Amino acid sequence: MSSPKSLLIRHARIILPNGELMIGDVLTRDRQIVEVAPTISQAIVTTEIDAQGLTLLPGVIDPQVHFREPGLEYKEDLFTASCACAKGGVTSFLEMPNTRPLTTTQLALDDKLQRASNKCLVNYGFFIGATAENLPDLLLANPTPGIKIFMGSMHGQLLVDGEATLEAIFANGNRLIAVHAEDQARINQRRQEFAGIHDPAVHSQIQDNQAALLATQLALKLSQKYQRRLHILHMSTAEEAELLRQDKPSWVTAEVTPQHLLLNTSAYEKIGTLAQMNPPLRSPHDNEVLWQALRDGVLDFIATDHAPHTLEEKTQEYPNSPSGMPGVETSLALMLTAAMEGRCTVSQVVNWMSKNVAVAYGIPNKGAIAPGYDADLVLVDLNTYRPVRREELLTKCGWSPFEGWNLTGWAVTTIVGGEVVYDKGQLNTQVRGQALTFSS
Repeated sequence: MSSPKSLLIRHARIILPNGELMIGDVLTRDRQIVEVAPTISQAIVTTEIDAQGLTLLPGVIDPQVHFREPGLEYKEDLFTASCACAKGGVTSFLEMPNTRPLTTTQLALDDKLQRASNKCLVNYGFFIGATAENLPDLLLANPTPGIKIFMGSMHGQLLVDGEATLEAIFANGNRLIAVHAEDQARINQRRQEFAGIHDPAVHSQIQDNQAALLATQLALKLSQKYQRRLHILHMSTAEEAELLRQDKPSWVTAEVTPQHLLLNTSAYEKIGTLAQMNPPLRSPHDNEVLWQALRDGVLDFIATDHAPHTLEEKTQEYPNSPSGMPGVETSLALMLTAAMEGRCTVSQVVNWMSKNVAVAYGIPNKGAIAPGYDADLVLVDLNTYRPVRREELLTKCGWSPFEGWNLTGWAVTTIVGGEVVYDKGQLNTQVRGQALTFSS
């Protein structure tokens, strides 16, 4: 008799943990990979996939998303977001605390975990958000990938911009701290300087490179003082990348978004407020320095910062338009298209979108195609190009800043825990992911 849940993928182009390519088969059973070989002889399996001509990658782990549930489900919810993840080849995500209520207590964290267990087609984890008053929660909340600090671009309880308050968080405990590094005082000052201007391009001048650099310098200073594990979210500037290149402690990691690699301030002319995000889009020079830092290992991995808003909200006049854009459906195809253009290799994309994320957050058995690893996988087609079409998107907000871009590497089949959750445009909404665990 076969296992209740066994899957055999045949004839795939498999990206192995060492980055090499092998044409072969992968057998999974009970949520795990049990064999990877040129040929697997298996008489009976529950499901068999002929992957001839397709490339098999570890499922993407997106380590920074905003899925809006609870409290803002009209923009996105955990079910629609996880459907979009499955379509994009994202098999796990780490979600941020700026929901309503905020995820700043164990009770709020437990509520999200319960919601996700009922709704999510992919695996999930949730950050605990720092405030000026919740240090005990930050030390004890579990399970969580880490503490999220908004040093800027935030208001209300989640804005933590006073150095004394920041220092108290860095000085206590050893849990990973992930920072949104923008200097709120500089943003406030420049907001006054540019008041009354409705061109969304001014957003990149208000929240300028210096605002990002000042906050990253402070976070690094505190991290070095206490040797505290630090992760710098969505790094956007050449200055920050060069700062890290000069002095990056072994316990510090940093990420970059596809937007900050592939879009720049010229996007405001083309798509207006749809290009508005925090931290903002930068110059072509910043794009190139970030690319080089990523290739050199100064930046460690990719995150989307998936932050959906409705088109009605986004088309308001700046500065009433909210910052943020969706990304989980397009991130893998964007990066694989870049690989096909020679900007990087497919194995580098695997490292940046799967392996390095699992290592940084201490997520066990994720990010590689090898026996003993979880059967979170994605089959992609690197031979076919297809444009990003608004009407095909599964994110509830229904738009993309990359609409019309012609991409390759789209997910054909996405597998979560050994079960096919997405296949050739069809979702299996009966599949459920699991809560991730962390040793970071």
